Amino acid sequence: MAVRVRMAPSPTGFLHIGGVRTFLFNWLFARREGGEILLRIENTDTSREVAEAVDQIKESLIWLGIDWDGDVRFQLDTADTARELAAQLLSEGKAYEDEGAIRFRQPKEGTVSWRDIVRGEIEFKNELLSDLVIIRSDGRPTYNFISPVDDITDEITHVVRGEDHVSNTPTQINILRALGADLPQYAHVPNINGEDGRKLSKRRNAVALDEFRNEGYLPAALFNFLALLGWSYDDKTTLMSRKELIDRFSLDRVVPSPATFDYKKLDWMNGVYLRNLQPDEYAHDLIRWLHEQSIDWPEERVRASAPLVQEKIEKFSQYPGFARFLFEPVEPPSGLDERVLAAAQERLTAVEPWEATAIEEALRALAEELDEKPRQAFQPIRLAVTGSKVSPGLFESLELLGRDESLKRLSAAAAAPAA
Repeated sequence: MAVRVRMAPSPTGFLHIGGVRTFLFNWLFARREGGEILLRIENTDTSREVAEAVDQIKESLIWLGIDWDGDVRFQLDTADTARELAAQLLSEGKAYEDEGAIRFRQPKEGTVSWRDIVRGEIEFKNELLSDLVIIRSDGRPTYNFISPVDDITDEITHVVRGEDHVSNTPTQINILRALGADLPQYAHVPNINGEDGRKLSKRRNAVALDEFRNEGYLPAALFNFLALLGWSYDDKTTLMSRKELIDRFSLDRVVPSPATFDYKKLDWMNGVYLRNLQPDEYAHDLIRWLHEQSIDWPEERVRASAPLVQEKIEKFSQYPGFARFLFEPVEPPSGLDERVLAAAQERLTAVEPWEATAIEEALRALAEELDEKPRQAFQPIRLAVTGSKVSPGLFESLELLGRDESLKRLSAAAAAPAA
């Protein structure tokens, strides 16, 4: 039978990065095996459903590069089937009524076990499993019943999900066996911990996929990074394309121990991906990110400034801090060296043409005349023009800013009163 897996998010909020990593493992496995991956919305709890969540889930997955086969499924669409199967269990004595609800009758002897692809042999004693409500008194199926029912309906061959679902599996296996269904293979992938060693939490970490998008991470870089949280190809390969990840992925290389979400590694990886973009592609992605953040700076100047920052920043959210001086007035610190600023203003007035090469030549000659090291001489000029000690290349920045605005800022900084 061809591989068939499912992603099953709940529409009660935005996508958690841990769940997205699990979806990615499902996706890589299905694509590697030439199988199918379904998107099933687990909406058994209608009272908590967030109206926008389903569209957000789809949009976020598509942005990251995770697609699915066929139409999106909704768990409650199979509620009638679940009720029919519950009635069947009831008639066979494998379930019983309890205050208007229907409970599944767990076996009281023996064990339930399975060979987990990630964790190996797992076994539970049946006597420790509680009888489970499978149909609520209002007629709605519960998660632990409708989920395996959907796995039957969708002909799921492999259930790849987080380790927190291990405790659900014995009951779901007993339900599948009571219904006479074939069992899927199970793979419970590890949790993701923060750098503090605790499970990722909304209170302490950025965990929603949208937060990473808003920070300006490239989807390809995040895709690559997430694939390495609990899985590796070998002990040295880090950067891999989508095709390489598909070709190399296997569930038997997923480790059972928790993965650590290393933000510094993600930043480094994203920086590598950004630097590897072609200039036009980099500028296009940067402009799109600015638009998504409602930053309405002139595209022509953004495009012109892109080469100045491509080698310097690790994510697009750092761009405004580096380049804001090109689009908005700056407030330079007071007490800058008036001698250097006045001399720079005079020297730059005569520069022709107003290009980075000519500007650099003039300012280096000025530093030599002032008997200053270039770095010392350029620092007050940089602060006057950009308002920051850290900026793109000084000469290229002056060229982009233009002669008039550059001279105006030098003049204002020179005239500023000392602190």
